[in-house]
Amino acid sequence: AIPDVHRNRTRLVIKREVSHMHFSDFKLHPQLARAITRAGYEAPTPIQVKAIPPALTGKDLIGIAQTGTGKTAAFVLPILDRLLRAPEKLGKSHALIIAPTRELAEQIHTTVREFAEGSRIRSATIYGGVGMNPQEKALREGVEILVVCPGRLRDHIEQGTAVLKGIEVLVLDEADRMFDMGFLPSVRRIIERLPRGRQTLLFSATFAPELQSLADQVTRRPERVDAGMGVVKTIAHALYPVPQSLKTGLLTHFLKTYMPYSVLVFTRTKHRANRVFTQLTKSGFTAGVLHSNKSQNQRQRALDDFRAGKLQVLVA
Repeated sequence: AIPDVHRNRTRLVIKREVSHMHFSDFKLHPQLARAITRAGYEAPTPIQVKAIPPALTGKDLIGIAQTGTGKTAAFVLPILDRLLRAPEKLGKSHALIIAPTRELAEQIHTTVREFAEGSRIRSATIYGGVGMNPQEKALREGVEILVVCPGRLRDHIEQGTAVLKGIEVLVLDEADRMFDMGFLPSVRRIIERLPRGRQTLLFSATFAPELQSLADQVTRRPERVDAGMGVVKTIAHALYPVPQSLKTGLLTHFLKTYMPYSVLVFTRTKHRANRVFTQLTKSGFTAGVLHSNKSQNQRQRALDDFRAGKLQVLVA
């Protein structure tokens, strides 16, 4: 039987750390300030309060922040402010944002487009699993902001289709995940092609010694800001140690008993993800599956359907 750890869930109140600042305190470009208001943003999050001011001054930055803390806006807003104040720079690739996964790259790209709406600033994504031609076109035309995964950009560099000598801002997002996924050699190869005088913003949820070595190599007198682990305080945790053979039965029982609206299930392997997906579908749940053996279109469709509520369970 599952312990009734959810019996008090109706009384659970999730509190976010609220800033006393307002986005107007950053003195952002008026067009950007209007985009922030249009997007419904109110008070900045702690990582935005700590990271945006030094980023606006052109300083290198190391930001410790988890997913869900608003860190994407913490580097996107300073980049856009810089471009809006120097329209003569439009027409060439100015900022390079490196992310570990295609999904994160698309999320960043969406944020850029949201804040850049109404301006002439363009953004493009470059990652594997899709055709090279549109990416080559974006690189050739000098799209102002490039959001990339390291493997595919390295391919473009080796084929001579990526010229990065005009990059003035480099962002390494979720650097710890790039290390875990084995991307640091590709990242270092890319950085070798960038101007030395650029601004570098490095964000990571954790900061292992290996990342300190990378930060020492790619940043110059960086300011370090830490948003802490606040996002975890908004989540209730429960742990059920069970034998492997009972895992799927427990998951199915949990879903049928508590009927959660939206569930994300992580598995250790792609094969296991497929098996769990099949078993949940047979049990009557609307489920999707997400892993690297799926095409980019299949992955994006699964995410879109999960976000839209068409899927109750996403197995990844």
